Amino acid sequence: MASATTASFAPAPRGWHPEDISFPSGFAWGAATAAYQVEGVDYYDKIIDDLLANSIVPMVTLYHFDLPQHLEDQGGWSSDAITEVFDSYAQFCFRAFGDRVKLWVTINEPYVVAKDGYEKGIVAPGIMEPGIGAYRTAHNMIKAHAKAWHSYDLLFREKQHGLVSIALNSDWAEPLDPTCLADQEATKRYMAFCLDWFAEPIFISGDYPAIMKSQISVMSTKQGYLSSRLPEFTEEEKMTIKGTADFFSLNYYTTRKVKRQKNTHSEPSVSGDREAEQIMDHSWPFAAGSSWLAVVPWGLRRLLKYIKDTYNNPIIYITENGFSQSDPAPLDDTQRWKYFRLTLQEILKAISLDDVHLKGYFVWSLLDNFEWTCGYSCRFGLFHVDFENPALPRVPYRSAIEYAKVISNNGLTKSTEEL
Repeated sequence: MASATTASFAPAPRGWHPEDISFPSGFAWGAATAAYQVEGVDYYDKIIDDLLANSIVPMVTLYHFDLPQHLEDQGGWSSDAITEVFDSYAQFCFRAFGDRVKLWVTINEPYVVAKDGYEKGIVAPGIMEPGIGAYRTAHNMIKAHAKAWHSYDLLFREKQHGLVSIALNSDWAEPLDPTCLADQEATKRYMAFCLDWFAEPIFISGDYPAIMKSQISVMSTKQGYLSSRLPEFTEEEKMTIKGTADFFSLNYYTTRKVKRQKNTHSEPSVSGDREAEQIMDHSWPFAAGSSWLAVVPWGLRRLLKYIKDTYNNPIIYITENGFSQSDPAPLDDTQRWKYFRLTLQEILKAISLDDVHLKGYFVWSLLDNFEWTCGYSCRFGLFHVDFENPALPRVPYRSAIEYAKVISNNGLTKSTEEL
């Protein structure tokens, strides 16, 4: 397995220019958005049909932070019963829309749902159960995803010919001191407790990363628990979970430097178990409106290479990547487009120099929308939305115009390069 601290990267050859290289034929360009409507099937039928009528291929996410309240009242993702409920819902969607939808994502960012929703309580459903809640809910999300994948494989794939995956978000991480063994090991733990937490069982082994299991077991014993706070999969569950993704769906935004942080606290927590402190390098630029979003395009290339080397060179779709603006946001977002341009250059390097099997790139997001605790003040959209106007008029940012040129050209042109 590749290491976050040992990966090597081919330098760009002399004379290599991104505007001279096209993206692969059939490369999928897109923009992600959220569409929640109480009208249900009829509304989504119309959305899907309208997309196809305009030669836009839909990729549908079944769960995007939108668990119905009555299910949350019954325990939500903390309840073992949620796996059967989610599978029934997934089968309903496969049956209703699968004749037209060929790319499916079961759950978006289970790491964020588990850690921020059930550990830290800073996003829905706002539950604070440190050191326990995140592991239990992640466990159930992995099982629910696997069950839905098998249902599609058994009941729908032969006729519908679609693909199913799960969208995993991850930072890239590098040791704060590349020569320090403790920082190197902390960086491996950081990745194990983020991307590998979900990717290892689904793509490789059916079980959690060994380093994660060991860390949590040791910490649990020190804190007086009779067994590890990390739930265990049965052997049958491991066999069921392993191999339940038809492509690798990645959401990437930023990179962190990492150093060892010894856990001296008696209270359980995911961060304490990880013993790795994330540090933002303030020499990196930051996206306006998001203090957490350091702009590190080269981190995406390195993460893609890590996924290639660690997870058997899968087909990859970047299902979210973007940069925010603070409100009021200028329509002439030249600086933000430069961030996108640098990111696309690194993606080209990953494809042409590292042989990463990348098949698509989707911007987050198509429209300005509601961004968690930032509300409407943090704008990620390619299109500006006037939330003060009841008609919600939409106007393209310059990024949207330049991105359209990239899509039309299937590559970076000199006009976009020289902005």
